[in-house]
Amino acid sequence: MMMEWRRRMDAALLVLLLGHLAAALEVPLDLREELPQPPTITHQSPKDYIIDPRENIIIHCDAKGKPHPSFSWTRNGTHFDTEQDSNVSMRPHSGTLIVDISREKAEHYEGIYQCTARNKHGTAVSNNIVVRQSRSPLWSKEKIKPIVVQEGVSLVLPCQPPAGLPPPIIFWMDNNFQRLPQSRRVSQSLNGDLYFSNVLREDSRNDYICYARFPHTQTIQQKQPIVVKVLNLDAINDTMADFYNDTDLFSEAPVDDRRPTFLIPTGTSSSKTVLRGHTLEMECIAEGLPTPEIAWTKMSGDLPANRISFLHYNKTLRIVNVSESDAGDYRCTAKNQLGSVHHTIHVSVKAAPYWISGPPRNLVLAPGENGVLTCRASGTPKPSITWAMNGIPIENSPKDLSRKVEDDTVIFTDVQTGSSAVYQCNISNDYGYLLSNAFVNVLSEPPRVLTPANKVYQVIRNHHVLMDCSSFGSPIPKITWFKDSRSSTLDGDPYILHDNGTLEIHVAQARNSGKYTCVARNQLGIYENHVYLEVKEPTRILKQPEYKVVQRGRAVVFECKVKHDPSLIPTMTWLKDDGELPDDERLIVDSDSLAITDVTENDAGVYTCIMNTTLDHDSASAELTVVEATPTPAVVYERPDPPTDLELTDQKKRSVQLTWTPGDEHNSPIQKFLIQYEDLLHHRGHWHNLTEVPGTKTTAHLKLSPYAHYIFRVLALNAVGLSQSSFPSRVYRTDPAAPDQNPTGVHGYGTEHNNLVISWKPLSGHQSNGPGLHYRVMWREKMAGSDWNTVTVANTSKFVVSGTPTFVPYELKVQAVNDYGDGPEPAVAHGFSGEDLPIAAPENVQAVVLNSTLAEVHWDPVPSHLIRGHLKGYKVYYWREHGHKHSPDHVEGILSFSGNHTHGMLPGLHPFTLYAFNVRVYNGKGDGPPSPPQQFNTPEGVPGQPTSFVVTDSSLDSLTLEWSPPHDRNGHITGYTLKYQPVNNSNELGPVEELALAANETSVTLPNLKYSTRYKFYLNAKTVTGAGPAISQEVDTIMDEARPVSPFGNLSSSVGEEGALISWEYWGPEKNIYVEYIVENSEGEEEWQKEFVNGSQNVMLKGLKGGLSYRVRLVAKGHHDQPLHCSKELVVKVPAVASRQVDIATQGWFIGLMCAIALLILILLIICFIQRNKGGKYPVKEKEDAHTDPEFQPMKDDDCTFGEYSDNEDHKPLKGSRTPSNGTVKRDDSDLSLADYGEGGDGQFNEDGSFIGQYSGKSASRDTAEGHESSEAPSPINAMNSLNSFV
Repeated sequence: MMMEWRRRMDAALLVLLLGHLAAALEVPLDLREELPQPPTITHQSPKDYIIDPRENIIIHCDAKGKPHPSFSWTRNGTHFDTEQDSNVSMRPHSGTLIVDISREKAEHYEGIYQCTARNKHGTAVSNNIVVRQSRSPLWSKEKIKPIVVQEGVSLVLPCQPPAGLPPPIIFWMDNNFQRLPQSRRVSQSLNGDLYFSNVLREDSRNDYICYARFPHTQTIQQKQPIVVKVLNLDAINDTMADFYNDTDLFSEAPVDDRRPTFLIPTGTSSSKTVLRGHTLEMECIAEGLPTPEIAWTKMSGDLPANRISFLHYNKTLRIVNVSESDAGDYRCTAKNQLGSVHHTIHVSVKAAPYWISGPPRNLVLAPGENGVLTCRASGTPKPSITWAMNGIPIENSPKDLSRKVEDDTVIFTDVQTGSSAVYQCNISNDYGYLLSNAFVNVLSEPPRVLTPANKVYQVIRNHHVLMDCSSFGSPIPKITWFKDSRSSTLDGDPYILHDNGTLEIHVAQARNSGKYTCVARNQLGIYENHVYLEVKEPTRILKQPEYKVVQRGRAVVFECKVKHDPSLIPTMTWLKDDGELPDDERLIVDSDSLAITDVTENDAGVYTCIMNTTLDHDSASAELTVVEATPTPAVVYERPDPPTDLELTDQKKRSVQLTWTPGDEHNSPIQKFLIQYEDLLHHRGHWHNLTEVPGTKTTAHLKLSPYAHYIFRVLALNAVGLSQSSFPSRVYRTDPAAPDQNPTGVHGYGTEHNNLVISWKPLSGHQSNGPGLHYRVMWREKMAGSDWNTVTVANTSKFVVSGTPTFVPYELKVQAVNDYGDGPEPAVAHGFSGEDLPIAAPENVQAVVLNSTLAEVHWDPVPSHLIRGHLKGYKVYYWREHGHKHSPDHVEGILSFSGNHTHGMLPGLHPFTLYAFNVRVYNGKGDGPPSPPQQFNTPEGVPGQPTSFVVTDSSLDSLTLEWSPPHDRNGHITGYTLKYQPVNNSNELGPVEELALAANETSVTLPNLKYSTRYKFYLNAKTVTGAGPAISQEVDTIMDEARPVSPFGNLSSSVGEEGALISWEYWGPEKNIYVEYIVENSEGEEEWQKEFVNGSQNVMLKGLKGGLSYRVRLVAKGHHDQPLHCSKELVVKVPAVASRQVDIATQGWFIGLMCAIALLILILLIICFIQRNKGGKYPVKEKEDAHTDPEFQPMKDDDCTFGEYSDNEDHKPLKGSRTPSNGTVKRDDSDLSLADYGEGGDGQFNEDGSFIGQYSGKSASRDTAEGHESSEAPSPINAMNSLNSFV
């Protein structure tokens, strides 16, 4: 026994030691794709895989490895050849199966599947995946009889849903899909039945419906509705016997209060088994009257408070994530006023296998190393453990002396290359199994450091820092650290070296900053990596915001001055009451302050300033209290008082801090402060604006220039205006220094052909930075190997270099220098020495004539060295040759072409002309010599207009035209074209006549023209090119003297009923003809009336007054410049006509109509009078007298109408009448009416309201009338029917 115990202890120690060694080597993620690796299953479907039969089946199996693994499958323990089944395919680079169920039912592919992934380093297998399709069967058809129970008894409504996969979710609803209410009295059990501890009358209903929802397919099945009738025995009588024959009747005896009894579970005890990690649900449902209450206890301990819940009104006890400690006896107690009952449930907890320390981990070993795979699990009952290698039971695998199996452990010693494999650990008992893959990968890898090279670590002083040296190698590399000179390894205070290679400094100090070297080494090599540590100063708030009390409407400023490491970028954040600042323009955040203007009550609170950097932060808070402003009789707004107490602090060479005390705001908040300065050294007596700051600040950081004697003053600005300036500050003198800048605007140019002028914008005295300001001017030709020429000049703005070559490029520099040193290295500027006139003319000059007015000139460019200056362009001088020698005075045009052109256009030339021209190049100095003159001829063009065109002899039917040739002939005149056409009175043109004339003709006579007619003439000249523009003229022929002056004749008139008809004859050319007429002997102010004729020779004048005489004449209107042609006047007399208007009062028909109306009125009055005296004696009257109704009113004496019948616009029915909604009037057989007394025609009312004529007999119309007739009661029958309701 002692030897056995010692052997086990040695094995345990070996396992612990090897486990520690094996756990030390992990393959980093970024190297796993590079190194050889056996397969690893990365994704697989669940063990119990329920599929939707409506969708394709997807069974997942993904794995990784190097090289990438191949995949195969088994189904129900045998090889599954996916290539032989056309419905099954495998995803590329994956083992995932996709089953197309469009041609085969899903149930055909139910079974147990297992995936295998293999490469040359090993084989991994998946879990056994049980594939089953989900099922949602229908409820079996059944006829459920109505259930009749007596009030107070218990009742169970069974659900009994069909078995589905997975099991359905049960709930009870009514016909309106509303959940049935549940309570302590009514509840649903775990199996879905509905339990009533006792029933009430309100439980009666015919729609107790059990629903089953199958979650996988999202379908719902419905049970037939159950009818429940709850009766009270007092309401049951003998007539219910027949009903009971077809129903289930419960509890015929009277129901009294009773103590509880359990409906479920039955008996006094029961047992239940639950698996570890699952959910335990126990239920106790009791019946009784009154309704019992349920309570739970654990007899062998306490209920687990954090994992327990009570459901269904304490009838169900639920414990989640069950553990072994939950086993034991549980008691449920049902209790009411009459007693209690108990039931004990014994709970047993079993456990499917579960990991104790997790599944076995992959093992990476170097050749010759040792390692352990541990597969430690537990379960109830105790599970069995089996091992496999590459999917084959380990006992059937090739023997390996370096491997030893000890129950749940595989021990590897002195492993060698080629021992890589995947090991499967299978742990199982009656309640499940665990399957895990773990590979052993034997690698030989030199060390490498995975931490990025030259990584910079930053830490705040006095904080701790961790510097990584993540490495990999096989065998595991050893890590050492060095700092800077690598004089010794870093191990010991203040450094801590962790097992993973990380170097830690607990309290970093500035001296710890520097370069650190991490070295990783094993038997196969060495690797170095460098990192850097920067220790930064902490961020601290030097001046915290202070508690403020401010009046409403005033301004307040919280200051928060911070010190931080200058290499870190700070960010200031302000909070109000630990939240963000309101989005309000009154809150102004500056780099070191928060200002609030026009403070309100809502601004009160705690304000916190937080200064953040990338490494640390600091914060401080202050409270703002807002009080009411002191009321004043009147608010006076004035300019602010000037600031006072100017003080200079934080004095540096080129900056100073200026602080001041604001003056009185005078009820208008200060908007900003203006800081001005005076330089007593350079600009005494002149104040300059330096900067502005918001009105909430009282300090300003001023940037200054060297070598100046500053005094400062401050002005305040509010809404009213600027204050007076403050008293000046004390003088602040800045020390001289070398210039900060050089002159700007450096240019180089020449004023003569042999000089170079270098100019610049000199520095001001304020920019000089010190005394003795002068300039160092440097220049050199822009060519390789040339040296700089340097000269020092006084404080001026230019320097002239003489004796330079003509137009040569130069490089220029001007540097500012004073007694304290040189300015910065100046930038190089470029310029040219002076220009001279060009010395060469363009060559190969020629012209191309494009048309009679346009020519194009071409030339070769002049070489740049002959231009001797900046090329401005080329000029073309051109002129017309007139047979004499050209002189400069005869130049007609100069066209300039800017830039380096080689051609140009000469527009606007004269046709048929000899031109001469030359071309010159020009620069900034002037024109170069001209090229040799060239000539070209422009071709003929169209001529211009004839110089003159007049009519010299006009007769009755002929005209003589004379003209002069064109001034611009533009070629040889080949002839003239004369066109003419008549023009009528409306300026319309007649047909065109055309006449061709010889070139030597200057006049022509046109015979056979119409007399007294206007003609328009067009004359143009022609060359071989074409006709030129025409000149036009208009003229009239003379009127025929043989004809009368007036073109009108045979003027006559005739007067009829419609008016006066005026007729005439007309032979004139005018088209605008109209008739004028006026009353004879009328006053002078009366005007002639006009009536246009529109081309006819007669017109009817209408509207003439009878008994008057009119003067009538005709007028012909010609051209606007021609006189009117009038006919002789004609006097037309219009005879007086008797008026046809008849007075209607004298017409016989009107008199007769009036008499008839008067007679009719008289008759009506007589009848009304007689009727009033008779009192209405007729049988109906007697009937009315016998049945007097108090609401019935007699006829009114004054208007001869029924008291309640009205024929006014309202047409309301009689009071008390019964009129249906369809407008008909119906009467009972007992009703009496006038229609019952006679059998003749329809009765009618007379005009006085009495009833006359024969009474009508009974007919269909007596019962029914049109709706609108009944409502308006226009018929006497309907009126009488309405009255019958009163009799």
